[in-house]
Amino acid sequence: MRLKTPTVDIRGVKMGSDHPIVIQSMTNTDTQDPLATVEQCIQLADAGSEIVRVTVNTNLAAKQIPELRRILNERGYEHLPIIGDFHYNGHTLLTEFPEMAATLDKYRINPGNVGFGDKHEYNFSTMVKVAIKNDKPVRIGVNWGSLDQDLLTEMMDSNAKLIKPKGDKEVIIEAMVESAMRSAKLAEKLGLSRDKIILSVKMSEVQDMISAYQDLTVAMADSPYALHLGLTEAGAGMKGAISSSAALAILLQQGIGDTIRISLTPTPDRPRTEEVEACKQLLQS
Repeated sequence: MRLKTPTVDIRGVKMGSDHPIVIQSMTNTDTQDPLATVEQCIQLADAGSEIVRVTVNTNLAAKQIPELRRILNERGYEHLPIIGDFHYNGHTLLTEFPEMAATLDKYRINPGNVGFGDKHEYNFSTMVKVAIKNDKPVRIGVNWGSLDQDLLTEMMDSNAKLIKPKGDKEVIIEAMVESAMRSAKLAEKLGLSRDKIILSVKMSEVQDMISAYQDLTVAMADSPYALHLGLTEAGAGMKGAISSSAALAILLQQGIGDTIRISLTPTPDRPRTEEVEACKQLLQS
C-alpha cells in the first residue's frame, strides 16, 4: 500500500499517493541554448518523461527559460512541465528574473547549497517566497554530497558527546532527514502549502539511500509530504540502471515514493532517453 501523501499538481501532472508514479528526467544541455534544450526536452518527453528538469545557473540561462517555454508550446508540448534546478545563486536569479520564475512549473532547491550561516535561512526563504508568489511547487532536494555543513557539524558534535556515539554514516543519514524536515517546516511556516512541497534525500550508496527514505517516512509519519526517489551518482549505463533499480524497487515495494528518476551519468555513445527507458522498465517490472 502506498504511503498516503498529498497530491501535487505540476502543470496538470499530478503526483501523490492517489496517482501513478511519475517519471522524470533532466537535460544535460546548456540551458543558455534554448533550441538544443528544447530538442532534448522533446526527446525525453517522447520517451515517457512526464516532467523535465533543466539547470538554471546563470543570468543567460534564466533569460532563456521563457523562450524555451515558447518554443515547446509552439511545437505542441505545452503540457510538458519544466522544472528549474537551482543552486548557489537561485535566490538571486528567481528575484532578478521574474518572468523566468513565473514561467517555470516547479523549483528544485537544495538546502545544502543556498548559503551558509545567517545567509542560509534568508536565501532559502527568499526562494520559497518567490514560489508562493507564483503559486509554484518546490522540491526540497537534500543531497549527501552537498549536505548543510552547519547542520552536520552540529549533529556530529552532539553525537560525539553521547556515551555510545553512533557511526558517522548513521549521523549523516540522520542529518539528511533533519535537513529535509527542517526545510519543509520552514517552507510551511513561510506559507507554502503541503501540497506544494516534495522532498528527496538522495545518497549514492544503495543501502544508505534506502535507510534515508525509510527514516524520512518515519519522521513525517504524522503529516507526510510527496516524495521524489533517486540514487545520486549512480553511474553510467547498466551499472547506474541496476544500482538505481535495486534501491528504488525496495522503496516502491514498501509504498514509498511518488515520482522517480534514474539518474545516469551521460556517456557519448548512449542517448539521454536511456534513463527514462530504465524508469519505465522498473515500473513495468
